[in-house]
Amino acid sequence: MGDIDDALERAEREAFTRRPPKTLKAQVGYLVKQLKTTRAVARELGVSQRSVERYRKGERKNPPRAIAERIDAAVQARWQPQLRKRRRDHAAASTGITVETRARFGYTAPIGTTDDGRMRRLTVHLPPEYARRLFDAREQGAGDQQLRDIVAEGLQEIYFKDGGRRADQLKVAFTDIDYFDVSF
Repeated sequence: MGDIDDALERAEREAFTRRPPKTLKAQVGYLVKQLKTTRAVARELGVSQRSVERYRKGERKNPPRAIAERIDAAVQARWQPQLRKRRRDHAAASTGITVETRARFGYTAPIGTTDDGRMRRLTVHLPPEYARRLFDAREQGAGDQQLRDIVAEGLQEIYFKDGGRRADQLKVAFTDIDYFDVSF
């Protein structure tokens, strides 16, 4: 996962209407319900099937930190999928997304080019078309660079080119992300 994928995941989690299970037994029980078998859960978490059965029964309550984090991440990723889909669909159809970032932006333009961009802090609302492209690319398994390219294009068109009112031949490079956050 990259910066943009992580930010999209955090934004989806902010919409939860109920809290996901907190205890290990409840989390593993939820994963078994979602994935149907303890073998599938074990494969997902990278542990033995017997370990999953022990966690599920409550025989083992304190897994190693790395495994506990994988269990929590697997539960979070599957929690309230209909709500997540509704929010993504709404953003892609009507509201768009708001991007807040601090990153290095360079440019290429007819009057000159710079490889040595400067750090900027931007908060920009991107229209629904960029939200749709971003969600579609993420769903199809796009890498972090492809997601960055979509966001860079959106920032280029909306912020730097001001919706086509200036700098029509400007090409923006989006690199060295210090932080990146999304809301929708």
